[in-house]
Amino acid sequence: MASLSASIAKIGGSTFLSRVLGFARDLIIARLFGADAATDAFFVAFKIPNFARRLFAEGVFSMALVPVLNETKQKQGDDALKAFVDDMAGALTLALLLITAAGLLAAPWLVLVFAPGFAGDATQHEMATAMLRLTLPYILFITLAAFAGSILNTYERFGVPAFTPVLLNLILICCALGVAPHLEEPILALAWGVLIAGMVQLGFQLPFLRRLGLLPRPRLNLRDPGIQRVFKLIGPAILGVSVGQISLLLDTLFASFLQTGSISWLYYSDRLMEFPLGILAVALGTVIMPRLSQQHVADNAGDFSQTLDWAMRWTLLLGAPAALGLLALAQPIMATLFVSEAFATRDVVMAGQSLMAYAPGVIAFMAIKILVPGYYARQDMRGPVRIALVSLGIGLLLDVLLMLPMGHAGLALATTIAALANAGLLLRGLMNAGIYAPEDGWAQFASKVGAASLVMASALLLLAGSASDWIALDTGSRVPRLLGWILAGAALYLLTLILSGVRRHDLMPRA
Repeated sequence: MASLSASIAKIGGSTFLSRVLGFARDLIIARLFGADAATDAFFVAFKIPNFARRLFAEGVFSMALVPVLNETKQKQGDDALKAFVDDMAGALTLALLLITAAGLLAAPWLVLVFAPGFAGDATQHEMATAMLRLTLPYILFITLAAFAGSILNTYERFGVPAFTPVLLNLILICCALGVAPHLEEPILALAWGVLIAGMVQLGFQLPFLRRLGLLPRPRLNLRDPGIQRVFKLIGPAILGVSVGQISLLLDTLFASFLQTGSISWLYYSDRLMEFPLGILAVALGTVIMPRLSQQHVADNAGDFSQTLDWAMRWTLLLGAPAALGLLALAQPIMATLFVSEAFATRDVVMAGQSLMAYAPGVIAFMAIKILVPGYYARQDMRGPVRIALVSLGIGLLLDVLLMLPMGHAGLALATTIAALANAGLLLRGLMNAGIYAPEDGWAQFASKVGAASLVMASALLLLAGSASDWIALDTGSRVPRLLGWILAGAALYLLTLILSGVRRHDLMPRA
């Protein structure tokens, strides 16, 4: 597993940089634009193409494409692989052009689909529509970028696709600081930034494909059996792997009926929840997918199960403290990162409430990104789809039940519960089918990690201070204090693990 660990470190490092820059981006947006009708409109316009980014760049496309690429490469050779890449590029580009054109024409109605509450405010609806028409082509560019990244991942060139998201955050930061002050409607700078970022992210990966001799020359050959298989896989894959993202879209839809600022509060708390997901879960899911696919083609069931087990141990080890740490420090984090004249005290408190509701779902979202490849590497689409439908139904029902008494925080809690149900059903399905058999020692390992996480979270809740204490501080005092508590919590967690007997061999694959 040494090569997997090195690849995860490479992906995790790039993703960490991307998340840090993403925080910087959100901090700048919060301080410059606040949480008002204009920012709500932008986040709706950005939510739709960003949903495509999360699906294709971080999950669905690789789930459907990588197994076909691996099988073509191993069974038919490099020439057949190059022909398939050219055919796939032509079919994909045509499909994306049609989808983008339809989206541009239907932009006013798309806004109402994802934020029906905007129907009562003509100005906000028009603003969201204008920005959506700028951001929609991002779907075309980022999906082609994900296609390029999947090819690179097949050859275990993980670094370039992992670094690509950094470019989005850099460009949005530059647009917010450099372009927005010169526009009559400053928020439009962010929509232009999304469009530019899509083109840059695609262009960045092309030279690396050329070095592999796999730079696509798009051609239309819809009879290619590989293309037909990918498109048959990708539809179910979208639903199977993206239940969490669909739940977040439903949050936005329902939040448009709530008080102004609800969409922005959910956005900022979702961004903080995504930080641990991106660093570990996306890295693990990206790395194990080609490995699982190769093990399935080689009919090596034992190694397949061990790879899943290894990834799940790391998911628990880092996911449990991340979830409880976010829960304990939700208000301090919001106050430190976002409070300003534009992002007021009330915004900090409200966004902190939804972050606390999202936090327990962190480990479930991480587990989903590990468990779904266990199905898709074997080209099993039915299992995840059935489970996704059940989870979406649970989430939708809870959205309706919790929205009125709890507001935006109820929507976040409903998403968390749906994710927990999804992860549990995925795990049960793999175990019942004999695909995944947890190695010896799991119960002891889980109890030690759980106890250490609870010790850490309890100390932070008791000692870190209340929301009012943090809001009363100036920025210069909040930052070192927050960093100090995060480091203290991490140290306490590690110390408790060591004292409980967790060692390196607990995280290694069993022989």
